[in-house]
Amino acid sequence: MARIPLDENMMESAVYGGAVLGGGGGGWIEEGLQIGRLALELGQPELRTIDEFADNDTLVTVSLVGAPGAKDKYLKPIHYSKALDMLAGLLGKPISAIHTNENGAGTTVNGWLQSVITGIPLVDFACNGRAHPTGTMGALNLTEVEDYVSHQTAIGGKGDNYLEFSVSGSLGKAASMVRKASVEAGGLVAVARNPVTAAYAKQNGAPGAISQAIEVGRALLGAKGEAAIEAVVAKLGGRIVAAGEVTDFQIETTGGFDVGTVQIDGFEMTFWNEYMTLEKDGERFATFPDLIMTLDAKTARPVVTAALEKGQQLAVIVVPKEKLLLSTTMRNKKLMLPVEDIIKKPVLDYLF
Repeated sequence: MARIPLDENMMESAVYGGAVLGGGGGGWIEEGLQIGRLALELGQPELRTIDEFADNDTLVTVSLVGAPGAKDKYLKPIHYSKALDMLAGLLGKPISAIHTNENGAGTTVNGWLQSVITGIPLVDFACNGRAHPTGTMGALNLTEVEDYVSHQTAIGGKGDNYLEFSVSGSLGKAASMVRKASVEAGGLVAVARNPVTAAYAKQNGAPGAISQAIEVGRALLGAKGEAAIEAVVAKLGGRIVAAGEVTDFQIETTGGFDVGTVQIDGFEMTFWNEYMTLEKDGERFATFPDLIMTLDAKTARPVVTAALEKGQQLAVIVVPKEKLLLSTTMRNKKLMLPVEDIIKKPVLDYLF
């Protein structure tokens, strides 16, 4: 049991470590730093371990939904806190703690601002310890809970676009409605969703995920260049698989996702926001949820899939899924099946 005050150095480590654990997705470093600094300006965020909470305490996921680059987006700190107030009202009971949905440059610091504003404890926990493409992969396997009702609230926008929205229903329907609400609000909404007990969270999520991101970030920022990349793989128990020039890169944005392929040093990687497969000459070296990530070969700065360009000099690292803090969703065959449809490569045969 521990309570850890979060400072500027820990915030930067969380963002950079989150970027590595994002596996090609999970948001942008600049956005994570911006939100983290705002939280530190407004107060003193504090990270608490999940064992501090009773089994029946209510934990809630907080996130942003929509397109961060939307020109009409509008979010203020009050929106983050009001989404939680609305959800507590919908549930008819207080929220014991909040946490993020996944690790990523932008997502690891989800909840820091909300905790400072509302006083609701921030727990060292993520729905999944690495980033993932679909919402259901970050829903703690609630798709397998019979008759589970998802409660979600969303707030954002200004003027005619201002929207306060709450919905209760199946996971798929509720998530779809919140996505539509983000469009109506100008492109982005602050969301609180999917209350579960602390006991359920422990069994299905990733306790310690934020601490792990901080440790990985410290390893990355504590060295330079190739030494920093070596420090990261040593910390995670992974390895550097390839290093070289991006010789080919194809990307298509469809349904709000970036889908494509990249060639580096004779290796081909597919991605669906996050990297999904790593192959060379027909041999499979890694398959999601194994962590596959690209870093600048000279600076060691993590490079997400949306930032790939031909001519970049990148290192490719791999961390086996057994070394990661993962949700039970990463072992759910039904949730993995859509990956094959998107990347047009076999995945399930390598996992089950």
